[in-house]
Amino acid sequence: GRACLSHSEPRARDGRSGEEEEEEEEEEGRYQLYPGHIPTSPLQKALLAAGSAFMALCDPYRHDMVAVLGETTGCLALPNLRDKMKHHPEGYRILQERPRIRLSTLDTARLRGLPDGSLGREYVRFLENNKVSPDTRMPPKFVDDEELAYVIQRYREVHDLMHTLLGMPTNMLGEVVVKWFEAVQTGLPMCVLGAAFGPVRLSARKLQVLATELVPWAIRSGRNASCILNVYYEQRWEQPVESLREEIGIFPPP
Repeated sequence: GRACLSHSEPRARDGRSGEEEEEEEEEEGRYQLYPGHIPTSPLQKALLAAGSAFMALCDPYRHDMVAVLGETTGCLALPNLRDKMKHHPEGYRILQERPRIRLSTLDTARLRGLPDGSLGREYVRFLENNKVSPDTRMPPKFVDDEELAYVIQRYREVHDLMHTLLGMPTNMLGEVVVKWFEAVQTGLPMCVLGAAFGPVRLSARKLQVLATELVPWAIRSGRNASCILNVYYEQRWEQPVESLREEIGIFPPP
């Protein structure tokens, strides 16, 4: 549907006024709530969720499908994460200030010059070693709440910081471990699905390491850690990774 109707159209073709159509669209939740938002009905969301889940299972590196799955299935988890942020001083400030982690907001030269072991230095090292960029994180489209859209955007943009804090690479093993941690932390169905089905692509040796060491550690850390969205990472670049792990409650990697 259209995001809004022009007030220059006094009456629609079916005899209703523009204002009446606007009221109807508002009731149906079909207004565009933020740039890029695509209003969808519950049925449309269900179809998008099913299709994106199938594609993501076929190819876990289809980040666009993973993103759609997260948005269309996060109706319970996202409000819970938002409430955690609202009831935490640092999380509340993040919600108010809406910081973004992108190449345009990062001073990579300064971060590269920070001491080894600091969050900023290790984060840039992670990006460079794995040839990834924060700019590849897709903006939300199907979340029908502007504030919740920011919450899932923030979750996406701190994902690489979770890799940094957990000491995990971007290969399938590393992604599965991070997804187990995030599943416990966020409750997002997308993370649960990735944690459960990601291991099917691993070798027997990696599965053994995953099952006996890495998954138990990721679950324990996820349960013990405070909410990962309540950390203003942009103001912690100088903090040692080990210190931040201890502060959040992440156990040292095995």
